[in-house]
Amino acid sequence: MCGRYASSRRPEDLIEEFEVVESRVDKVLEPDYNVAPTKEVYAVVQRPASRESDEPAVRQLRVLRWGLVPSWAKDPSIGNRMINARMETVAEKPAYKRAFAKRRCLLPADGYFEWYPTSEQTLSGKPRKQPFFIRPHDHGTLAMAGLYEIWRDPTRDDGDPERFRWTCTVITTEAEDSLGRIHDRMPMMVEADRWSAWLDPEAPQDALPGLLVPAAPGGLEAYPVSTLVSNVRNNGPELLEPLPLDEALEVLPQ
Repeated sequence: MCGRYASSRRPEDLIEEFEVVESRVDKVLEPDYNVAPTKEVYAVVQRPASRESDEPAVRQLRVLRWGLVPSWAKDPSIGNRMINARMETVAEKPAYKRAFAKRRCLLPADGYFEWYPTSEQTLSGKPRKQPFFIRPHDHGTLAMAGLYEIWRDPTRDDGDPERFRWTCTVITTEAEDSLGRIHDRMPMMVEADRWSAWLDPEAPQDALPGLLVPAAPGGLEAYPVSTLVSNVRNNGPELLEPLPLDEALEVLPQ
């Protein structure tokens, strides 16, 4: 799964990198080195300029909340457990199939975290888990495949600017071999030459799976980081610092 990631790029940098035509960012998010479910995140989507517009959809940068709330949901708290959508079933699951057909997005990330159970035990007798940070070898931006939904809050009036809640989820797949030792799932990535087709709300649904491919073997690097990241209250660039070599050798999977 993908339950935490880092996102420190500035919106102006994302606008340039993802060739965004229209920014819908009404507030700038602070760099977040410990993005957790229910937090606000940047997302690249493709939408018409307005509901009434007949113009083609354009690429936008928006702020969404992580944890997808389906349009039919009665209670938005369902989003707390809708943080990941499995690629193998995303086209059929009721919570995701409508979004997969028409509302796909890119979720920019510096990298993501996974936890590896070690031979050590906690005071409760459970295996101690060592966090790893996983990022591109070139330290570039990960474009994670995602879905988004727009949920209408029935308790708010039509004129209330908060009446629509924009939420998202990360699509996951089986981890490539070198990362599968840490965790068996990983975020699905979208290569730059496939961004347009992935974001296009009119793309044929039967063509969508072919746009998504697991990360190329060796394209990502993983290294152990401080257990401070396990507490969502901790947030700062120090969470991405590799452990000293002697500590790393003790926890790296063999």
